[in-house]
Amino acid sequence: MDGAEDWRSAITVIAWDGHTLAADKMACCGDTAVTCTKLRRVEDKVFAWCGGRGEGQGLIAWYLDGADKDKFPAFQKTDDWALLVIAAPGGVVFYERTPEPIACEDPYGAWGSGREVALGALAMGADARRAVEVASLHTHTCGLGVDAFELVSGDVIQWKQIKRA
Repeated sequence: MDGAEDWRSAITVIAWDGHTLAADKMACCGDTAVTCTKLRRVEDKVFAWCGGRGEGQGLIAWYLDGADKDKFPAFQKTDDWALLVIAAPGGVVFYERTPEPIACEDPYGAWGSGREVALGALAMGADARRAVEVASLHTHTCGLGVDAFELVSGDVIQWKQIKRA
């Protein structure tokens, strides 16, 4: 994978605080930052991804089509793989390079290039939206606003999008 490919797939921060899933809005087209929505709500689940937009949407489609292990997207075995995070009233799972769900067993979690900064913010009491904002301030591969969904009593409520000033 060349440097441009590394940069494209490294852009994202996703944070989970036990109630809210949030993600930044930065994507990359070559060396240009563009705005992208990385969260998608389907019924009682919220999906987020790290990696290319096509790969992220492909993983969501695979999951919504039944998550058949035999139909796991072939791109997940290449350098262009993506990570899929799914939040639901029962908790959070994520998929990496295999069709096996991995449970987030901690009270909070973060994924993507800004994860270390987001985890630090979460550990200090920030909610998921604020953790993404902090990661966006201190990581050059995250930014351009925040999208978030909160899970409350089994219902998913979308929060207003936060735009970068």
